[in-house]
Amino acid sequence: MGKKIAVLITDDFEDSEFTSPAEAYRKAGHEVITIEKEAGKTVKGKQGEASVTIDKSIDEVTPAEFDALLLPGGHSPDSLRGDERFVSFTRDFVNSGKPVFAICHGPQLLISAEVVRGRKLTAVKPIVIDLKNAGVEFYDQEVVNDNDQLITSRTPDDLPAFNRETLRLLGN
Repeated sequence: MGKKIAVLITDDFEDSEFTSPAEAYRKAGHEVITIEKEAGKTVKGKQGEASVTIDKSIDEVTPAEFDALLLPGGHSPDSLRGDERFVSFTRDFVNSGKPVFAICHGPQLLISAEVVRGRKLTAVKPIVIDLKNAGVEFYDQEVVNDNDQLITSRTPDDLPAFNRETLRLLGN
């Protein structure tokens, strides 16, 4: 039975940090739903290699509709965390106990949602200090699994491990 995976994404996401997991999830039979401020809008990756047409507006979804949450990196998470609707969605998702997958700058949304204190995470080097200041137990490794709920990785180089661990958690 395929799972529904929410993706919070906007312009300047790190291309491969969306395309690689999304492709792996779809190939495994899961549904990937992109969420931004406006459904039907096209957002572009910061490398210019990927563009994504948004499936749903943040105003028309709730965490209850999804089985997992993907937070790709790039500048997207920093842009989205300026909007309380995305922060609340992230907070409610983590508090629901369902799996959350964040790579690179993705944990910036988790920091803003104030759901990382005491958790084990990794991320891209520039936000390590932000994670530590938010009370995270930081690990500099390709993938970190916190209680089979939060899966984090550092950079596109870690995508094979990230995809493998997130698919394991999704049951594939």
